[in-house]
Amino acid sequence: MEWMERTNPDETDAADVKQHARPATIGNRAMSTFSAADEEKQRGVRRMKLTALGLLLFVALVYVLATWASHEGAGAWAGYVAAAAEAGMVGAMADWFAVTALFRHPLGLPIPHTAIIPTKKDQLGVSLGEFVGENFLSEDVVRQRLRAVGIGSRLGAWLAEPEHADRVTAELSAALRGALTVLRDSDVQAVVGEAITRRADAQEIAPGIGKMLEKIVADGGHRRVVDLVVTRAHDWLVLHDEQVMDAVQGGAPGWTPRFVDKKVGERVYKELLRFVTEMRDMPSHPARGALDRFLTDFASDLQSDTDTRARVERLKGEVLGRGEVQDLIASAWTAVRSMIVSAAEDERSELRLRVRASLLSLGARMSVEPRLQAKVDGWVEGAAVYVVTTYRHEITSLITDTVAGWDAEHTTKKIEANIGRDLQFIRINGTVVGSLVGLLIYTVSRVLGA
Repeated sequence: MEWMERTNPDETDAADVKQHARPATIGNRAMSTFSAADEEKQRGVRRMKLTALGLLLFVALVYVLATWASHEGAGAWAGYVAAAAEAGMVGAMADWFAVTALFRHPLGLPIPHTAIIPTKKDQLGVSLGEFVGENFLSEDVVRQRLRAVGIGSRLGAWLAEPEHADRVTAELSAALRGALTVLRDSDVQAVVGEAITRRADAQEIAPGIGKMLEKIVADGGHRRVVDLVVTRAHDWLVLHDEQVMDAVQGGAPGWTPRFVDKKVGERVYKELLRFVTEMRDMPSHPARGALDRFLTDFASDLQSDTDTRARVERLKGEVLGRGEVQDLIASAWTAVRSMIVSAAEDERSELRLRVRASLLSLGARMSVEPRLQAKVDGWVEGAAVYVVTTYRHEITSLITDTVAGWDAEHTTKKIEANIGRDLQFIRINGTVVGSLVGLLIYTVSRVLGA
């Protein structure tokens, strides 16, 4: 029967080996040739074919002998044996045809509905893709499977282990360093600079500054600044009295006597020092009150006066447009990146220690808090459902397109090598069952005929 299972009866085993060695293609890439395991499976298929063929030849021989014995008057038993053997041959041939029709045309004849796998390969791929889509990529199935896994509790227990938290921290640090290394500073600086500038241009700053200044004045926060300024001014005047008097004398008219200029300079210096001293020591000094009123009015103008707000906007545009400011904005990214990279590389850095502590804390909470576990499970389920529902067609297309790209002959041989041995049992069972059924039919016929 082995010759009956070849598409070409003249094929040899050498031709089979040559055919197996020839790679098929999947799309634009070659499918790998038979592995050693595939070759071993194919040898098992051949052995089972020989076994099934041997059983067929055995019942055929029994049929010949039983028929001869019946003609020679051996007795009624010869008819029973011949009937059983005849039915066994029919069952064996029918099952041989069925098994062979899966992989090739029996006897090389183009009988309809044979060579199912090579001729229906693409349809099988489509059906397989639809089956996977309907039974594995449905929302209900994904949710049930993920809910049964209990990702939240398992992940929490895993993260609660210090060595696992260390591993995740190291992986996150490596990923962060890699991402920052890949990014080009010039590109990021341009994006950061453009984003800050665009945001500043789009947002009027005067009202915000006015509200902030109004609150500072109302809370008395500006008084500490005034105290610092007048204290520093007093100390400076004490240390630079000669310079102040020289400056006053230098601005005097040339026709005034020098001793008058000196007296005027000394007087101006003393009055200026007295004013600053009183302003430093007297919280209720009139100058302080005047400054409070000025700042209050200025805060109000920043919020409501059109001219003041327009001048602030023009000043803002001039400041942002300066090259020094743009360079400062751009250089901020370099400083931030360097700081993050250094922190990510240092195992004892505050960044990595905080990340590790956060992971441990999160793992401990997830392992014992059902609400947090349910929340994590919900996030994972939602993400998975979104992927399978949004990209179900792309996922199933991967199956159908891959199967469609396989070489039909190679695919047939590959499948036959993996399941052909089990299919040969169909032939053996067909021979045995056919014999028993034939014997039963012959017995019933004899009983009814009697």
